[in-house]
Amino acid sequence: MTSGRDDLAYLSAARLAALVRERQVSPVELVKIYLERIDRFDPRLRAYITVLPEAALEAARKTEAAVMRGESLGPLHGVPYAVKDQFATAGVRTTLGSRILEHHVPVEDATVVVRLNEAGGVLLGKLNLTEFALGGTQRFPFGQPRNPWNVDHDPGGSSSGSGIAVAAALCAASLGEDTGGSVRTPASWCGVVGLRPTWGRVSRHGSFPLSWSMDTAGPLTRTVEDAALLIQVVAGHDPRDPFTSRRPSPECSSTIGRGVRGLRIGVIRELTLGEETHTEVRAAVTAAAGRLQGLGATVDEVSVPLVPLAGAVFMALADSDGAGLHQPWLRARPMDYDQGTRRRLLTASLIPTATYQQAARARALIRAQLRGALVPYDLLLCPTAHQAAPPITTGRAAITTRQDVAGRFFTRRSYVAPASLAGIPAISIPCGFTRDGLPIGLQLLGRPFEEATLLRAAYAYEHDTDWSRRRPAL
Repeated sequence: MTSGRDDLAYLSAARLAALVRERQVSPVELVKIYLERIDRFDPRLRAYITVLPEAALEAARKTEAAVMRGESLGPLHGVPYAVKDQFATAGVRTTLGSRILEHHVPVEDATVVVRLNEAGGVLLGKLNLTEFALGGTQRFPFGQPRNPWNVDHDPGGSSSGSGIAVAAALCAASLGEDTGGSVRTPASWCGVVGLRPTWGRVSRHGSFPLSWSMDTAGPLTRTVEDAALLIQVVAGHDPRDPFTSRRPSPECSSTIGRGVRGLRIGVIRELTLGEETHTEVRAAVTAAAGRLQGLGATVDEVSVPLVPLAGAVFMALADSDGAGLHQPWLRARPMDYDQGTRRRLLTASLIPTATYQQAARARALIRAQLRGALVPYDLLLCPTAHQAAPPITTGRAAITTRQDVAGRFFTRRSYVAPASLAGIPAISIPCGFTRDGLPIGLQLLGRPFEEATLLRAAYAYEHDTDWSRRRPAL
């Protein structure tokens, strides 16, 4: 290959896998390229908690030997990837971004890690996250994650490192975990693709939980094709997670290029045109809807009245679930938590059962409205977030009023939490930039287990624009 090393690093995972199969690029060389980039850029970006240079190079040598022997190769053979430090890795510490688990070393891999390795992927390391994947971390024990488009801005959470590493080409692809937007928000704010699959599509075995009824692993990638590739690899029933569906893994790659002609798309009025949505975001998302219409989709406005409440409903449920899980540590080691995490978990511990039940009923109504809206429409469309990435300092500002609470904790989540509450798939893809050069994310939501339709529409939009081909000036 004559491409520059940085150009190789920014190639899609699918393209790199093809070059490995064709013996045009060495897996060992790919690992070295990414390790060099991690050395150059990660001291500032802090995407990684743990890097595995020796193990990655050894795995790359084995994958290269398999290529040279002419063996049957997996779909990710020789492709360097990284995972959120929420997924267990045998013999490699898994911290959950917390001092409490700073020295925790699992004895087995999470199912998703097993499947990525069996597909030929080469694990580069474990990625930074908000503490225990909760969000709102004030002081990151393993370094402040920073947005590669502007290091003074938030990369999004909780899968912060997963978004940074892909956007900055510190790996070819990554895996995050999405409870209430933790894949899609980093994807939006870092300018990459983030897919939340249908709840139950992917095993959670080996992934530390937050909310059993909403947690799911999901890929973060530079292209929609790569998201399709990764979901095909990690999806499928796992007897160690009784909530995984027995449906076969989606065959997304074979349908991804069919275009959007004939698809019906409903633009969620409350999230796209509401007053909370910043002007530049509204303009970019509205233009994206028009672009999809120009490609042949039928696009209409649709009302889902309860979605602005989704952020508050989500936090009442998910934070309560998390507080229950953390009770032993909250009693024994409260000061080992970051103050933001501790505050949220202790507050959630005080939520009355009547309030929790009210939130559960509200969830059922939001779920019914969303799924009802997806009867006449194949997809729903809205922004992934109401704004582009804010400065990191805004998340540390004092909270003095009820309006501050609602704005900081509920508003953003009301854009991503609806899909989580309804258990439906959703994807975030780049759809523009602000005047300050920060990415804007377009979100598409689909019917349960219809990831293929989501990816088909996202792929059509991606290939009709150049947003995904832009790189941050590191």
